[in-house]
Amino acid sequence: MTDQPAQKTDDYKSTVFLPQTDFPMKAGLAAKEPAIAARWEAMDLYGKLREKRAGRERFILHDGPPYANGDIHMGHAMNKVLKDIIVRSQSLLGKDAPYVPGWDCHGLPIEWKIEEEYRKKKLNKDEVPAQEFRAQCRAYADKWVDVQREQFKRLGIMGDWEDPYLTMKYDAEATIVGELLKFAESGQLYRGAKPVMWSPVEKTALAEAEVEYEDIVSTQIDVAFEIVEAPNAPELVGAHAVIWTTTPWTIPVNQALAYGPEIEYAVVTYPNCRFLVARELAAEFINRIGSAPQGDPITPFPEADMWDAKLHIVKGSDLAGAVARHPMHALGGFFAKPRLFLPGEFVTTDAGTGLVHMAPDHGEDDFALCKANGINPVFAVEGDGKYRADWAWLGGQGSVINPKFVSKDGPICSDLREAGALLAASDDFRHSYPHSWRSKAKIIFRATPQWFIPMDAPQNVMPAKAGISSGGAQTPETPASAGVTAMGGNGATLREIALDAIAHTRWVPERSTNRIRSMVEGRPDWVISRQRAWGVPIALYVHRKSGDYLVDPAVNARIVEAFKAGGADAWFGADHQALLGPDYDLADYEVVNDILDVWFDSGSTHSFVVEGRYGAGTRADLYIEGSDQHRGWFQSSLLESCGTRGQAPYKAVLTHGFALDGTGKKMSKSLGNVVDPLKIMGESGADILRVWVASTDYFDDVRIGKEVLAGASDAYRKLRNTFRYMLGALSDYDEGTEAVSYAEMPELERYMLHRLAALDAELRAVVDKSQGSDSWLEFSRYSRAIFDFANSDLSAFFFDIRKDCLYCDAKSDPKRRAYRTLLDTLFHALVRYVAPIIPFTAEEVWQSRFPSDEDSVHFLEWPEVDARWIETGLADKWSELRDQREQVNEAIEPLRRDKIVRSSLDADVTMGELLPVGDVDFAEVAIVARVTMGEGDGIVVRPSEWHKCGRCWRKLPEVSEDGTLCDRCATVLNA
Repeated sequence: MTDQPAQKTDDYKSTVFLPQTDFPMKAGLAAKEPAIAARWEAMDLYGKLREKRAGRERFILHDGPPYANGDIHMGHAMNKVLKDIIVRSQSLLGKDAPYVPGWDCHGLPIEWKIEEEYRKKKLNKDEVPAQEFRAQCRAYADKWVDVQREQFKRLGIMGDWEDPYLTMKYDAEATIVGELLKFAESGQLYRGAKPVMWSPVEKTALAEAEVEYEDIVSTQIDVAFEIVEAPNAPELVGAHAVIWTTTPWTIPVNQALAYGPEIEYAVVTYPNCRFLVARELAAEFINRIGSAPQGDPITPFPEADMWDAKLHIVKGSDLAGAVARHPMHALGGFFAKPRLFLPGEFVTTDAGTGLVHMAPDHGEDDFALCKANGINPVFAVEGDGKYRADWAWLGGQGSVINPKFVSKDGPICSDLREAGALLAASDDFRHSYPHSWRSKAKIIFRATPQWFIPMDAPQNVMPAKAGISSGGAQTPETPASAGVTAMGGNGATLREIALDAIAHTRWVPERSTNRIRSMVEGRPDWVISRQRAWGVPIALYVHRKSGDYLVDPAVNARIVEAFKAGGADAWFGADHQALLGPDYDLADYEVVNDILDVWFDSGSTHSFVVEGRYGAGTRADLYIEGSDQHRGWFQSSLLESCGTRGQAPYKAVLTHGFALDGTGKKMSKSLGNVVDPLKIMGESGADILRVWVASTDYFDDVRIGKEVLAGASDAYRKLRNTFRYMLGALSDYDEGTEAVSYAEMPELERYMLHRLAALDAELRAVVDKSQGSDSWLEFSRYSRAIFDFANSDLSAFFFDIRKDCLYCDAKSDPKRRAYRTLLDTLFHALVRYVAPIIPFTAEEVWQSRFPSDEDSVHFLEWPEVDARWIETGLADKWSELRDQREQVNEAIEPLRRDKIVRSSLDADVTMGELLPVGDVDFAEVAIVARVTMGEGDGIVVRPSEWHKCGRCWRKLPEVSEDGTLCDRCATVLNA
């Protein structure tokens, strides 16, 4: 607002109608917010809101469950605040928008914490009774649920905190196992030995979402396999096929070699040996080995044509039927078996030698190619990463992820070197490698008997086969789609149904569709078993002779009832004969004790939260999580629901980025750059944090630090002062006696109603899906529009112009009444608009004007906009007047800076342009003494020669000397 000169006398100070309010300029949110939250809890705000919205259109945002593990971090805060803003905005639209918070209580993160406590006490988890260990996990989860609940409530998150969902509640565990049994009854389960991601440290299989990649330095080796048969290229017999690998520990489990049928191979000849490698990679190979194993010097070939003269070329297809022998064949047994050459489409000349050694235990391509040729896994590497004790080479040794064990000087390389098969070895190969996100340790691919949900089997014909006999490692084939219609009717296989569901889901932002689609298109079968203790068991019985798992709805119903009564623990201490009933003999069945993938738990939450509370068939309107959940919760929920219901559990999915520090780096305790939301709330208040969330472009990674928070605080301060001004200006407003109709309002007030209507439309586009806007759920636009309106349209423009009217006009003056009428309209609209973003402050503002023990701003609904407010012609006119006002202010500024005028009220303005002002007093709009139009060029500013009114400080022609009254002020005081 325009600066005012100091008043020389107090004679008229008491006659000016200044805003009056007790609403403090200083927020004091850190101290004030807990009291407001306590009031909400005491009045049961959430429960009363449910009553008020009962029967309305429902909007369900299903909460993705965080782990009940540790204090909340900035990622939690960002996620929960965004959810709360959306839920509150839907309630503001008049919808019944419940929010049921939840927690993921099972799985490795919690087990790992209990095991850490054991390690501190030098206890072995495997020596603790399973029931005791599970009880400690449950108690740990309970503790952190209570801690996080209070921290989320402190953020202002409104929800059903008295009855959240927990995946470890008995009813939830019963529903989860019931969902598993649906897959079993429809034949969508099989058990097989496939290579899966395995953590030797945690001794369990891992899901893709539990894995992260980091750059490491590995050992790379070139190993020679002697060719003993080559029916299509007999000249190769006696030569050595060379493989290159960065996993030396897989050589003891090698069973074949793979070649590319279309690749050209070269025989590199030295005085005492010949090596077979891809022609394109021969130079790199020679550079790596440096010299032949016998120590003969190697002369490099400098030019390509000289290569052709010295290399014998063999077509890849000529390697069909060839056989090699393992470098450690002298050990006999497994190692003496012939190693077949197999054609592999995955073999390339990107790196290595163009030949790939095959260990079906430890690679997906290896497994598939070997299985197609009758070669099965041998399970040589055990769960802790050591070779099994009876393995002929390195039995009982390891772990295979130990860098020293696999180094160039470790036992594997030493034995290969002694056998004359190690051509090159170095500990310097840098590459990206998967690690467990929990333990941070390297993982391996390891073939183990696991339970799978097939992605490409027709859902109603997949055999209910366990696939593993009492002594075998056979894996059933996953049948290809035969065009069979699945339960949902929109696809034959789980992959097809899921892809169809993706196409029928709204993804926000739209680009996230490509990510989830590509992940589902390329993902393998879902491995759902874990070798852990804390979680929901795979409650199945497998026939010992046939390998079939039991499919009996009556047995399954008894299992579910047992879980309802005693939770997952009921399975481990169950009377299994009683569960099987009189038709089956327990002696004939293996009781499966593997634990379900925790992603199956959370992927099933829609069944006991959304459907469980709102009815079968109900789908969530929205899921919201970070971008990593395309391979996590979004995908597991999609697959679980598509496998049991034939459709996605959600109608729309929003993906947000991650919270980084102020410089754009990932937060890390080791770096000391963690920004703690609890500390921010303790110092500045939750509403500041919420302003930051709402203001960010959260579809990408966002930054938070001191400077960013300072910006959020400044934006909040300006908005708070806007409300403070309105509260003061409306302190004694009486709608019944003072309000004026739209038709009676001056142009400026009508223009501001047009601006309010435009703001309303912009905000609705963000919150109301029915508007069909591309900006749906883009709250950075929502918050920016509010802040810009409050700062630019109101404080810097409308309030600035009308402060003279408010302070100095008679209380009964029509213009002043119109202004206050519009202020009341603005107040009611703005306090509603900001309530989802800053709920504590909105409540404080509302209670300042309408105090009540039972009422709340959060019971209010979206403000109504009169269609008459949209006046395009009027808006165009005032847009031009605002532009000219800005130019006038810019012209005055040099005179103010040089103290030629003290304020804009001291200025006379001459403008060469004739503005379409009509009845508008442009001097009032520009807040100057006088405006003369149509004279000269451009804008000229001079000090006014008129005298200043002692009450309103305006310079007017009727004022005879400084300090006397203008006609208006005299009339007001004489009334």
